[in-house]
Amino acid sequence: QVQLVESGGGLVQAGGSLRLSCAASGGTFSSYAMGWFRQAPGKEREFVAAISTIGGVIDYGNSVKGRFTISRDDAKKMVYLQLNSLKPEDTAVYYCAASSRFLPTIKSYADYWGPGTQVTVSS
Repeated sequence: QVQLVESGGGLVQAGGSLRLSCAASGGTFSSYAMGWFRQAPGKEREFVAAISTIGGVIDYGNSVKGRFTISRDDAKKMVYLQLNSLKPEDTAVYYCAASSRFLPTIKSYADYWGPGTQVTVSS
């Protein structure tokens, strides 16, 4: 069983940056592929970024490529999402996900979810 808790969300102006963190506890963190998803009001939960075990494979959603960066620190049991050049359409609740099976690029691949952290980008 893995518990995930996100932090670092907040209100930022368009063009600004934020760094989201996801702290994991329980389980063997290094054996999980990790990912970030987001959900805006009235919309489906959307894939943002994912990183494999050891960080060998990284993938991004098309809408964030070149602006967001995912990373992990297995020693600290943390995964991070650096958000740069933020746009109002990036406003959403951002969720951390862990998968013991696949790179979590699809919701159904995630075994565990965090409660989410709100990111609001003002124009």
